[in-house]
Amino acid sequence: MPEQLFDPIPTRHSLLNRLKDWGDQTSWQDFFSTYSRLIYNVAVKAGLSDTEAQEVVQETVIAVARKIGEFKADPAHGSFSAWLMQLTRWRIADQWRKRNKVGQASRLSGAGGTPALRSDDTGSTGPIERVPDPASLALDAVWHTEWEKHLMDAALERVKQQISPRQFQMFDLHVLQNQSVQETANTLQASVASVYMAKHRVARLVKKEIKKLERSQS
Repeated sequence: MPEQLFDPIPTRHSLLNRLKDWGDQTSWQDFFSTYSRLIYNVAVKAGLSDTEAQEVVQETVIAVARKIGEFKADPAHGSFSAWLMQLTRWRIADQWRKRNKVGQASRLSGAGGTPALRSDDTGSTGPIERVPDPASLALDAVWHTEWEKHLMDAALERVKQQISPRQFQMFDLHVLQNQSVQETANTLQASVASVYMAKHRVARLVKKEIKKLERSQS
């Protein structure tokens, strides 16, 4: 089946060029559908709440809209993944600053309007100081892990369009859900040989699609 019929991650250069037209609602919906889960997952793993993570998604998309004209789709200027990660990192940092301000205001107000002890008055640190710095290498590792999952999910969606539902079921049960070959064969009333063949064929196609995605999204 031609690749153009289904593209879960639109080609970077094509999509980014279309995003420069703020009125292109279809392209912006494509961008949101493609990347919102990635951004949300990274924000949550950085320690933010569901509400804060949702704000990170919204603010990151807004930042992309504002800065898309500055991004150069050229490897010499850095990858799209790194660019999007940096925008997400700043929005995560914004949420931690907001939380810190709320905490400081609460500590300073105290009961009955009497100023409360600040964290530096007691030599202790407040909650915000005890969390990992969102600008640290830890966030880079989280982003890398989520990006790899992002590519895998997209590759699987592409491969689904190229094989029969039965073959994908075999791969799903045996590889993704860790059933044994025999258990998979019994569940689907298939031969052990057919499960092995599906596993190797689908794995090869997934690897091929991941390489394509990495070339366009790295």
